[in-house]
Amino acid sequence: MDQHVSDETEWEQYVGYSRAVRRGDQIHVSGTTPVDEAGDVIGDDPYEQTVAAIEIVERALVAAGGSLSDVVRTRIYVTDIDDYEAVGRAHGEAFADVRPASTMVEVSRLVREAFHVEIEATAIGVE
Repeated sequence: MDQHVSDETEWEQYVGYSRAVRRGDQIHVSGTTPVDEAGDVIGDDPYEQTVAAIEIVERALVAAGGSLSDVVRTRIYVTDIDDYEAVGRAHGEAFADVRPASTMVEVSRLVREAFHVEIEATAIGVE
């Protein structure tokens, strides 16, 4: 049976997705942008936004019974690949001991113009 984690946002129902889904010992976290509970963008720069997005990813993992240490894969979408150092630094601080497989790609845009980054994560081996 799947466990669905929700942020209770209007978009989850409208678009038809969950913040995260746990199936067995795996947790898949949807693309996560830096927004607070009110839907406001967190941070102005790529580093701050990456830290915020990873914190939201972590909350979803914890809600599903996992943690950042269970993450084996991240996918990072940036609107400017020149931000790779700032985004990479934030990712490295969160995952220094975990060192998941990771991909960073530049995309033409994200759902809001103010977003610099969106992050997906996959955790495996969750107890």
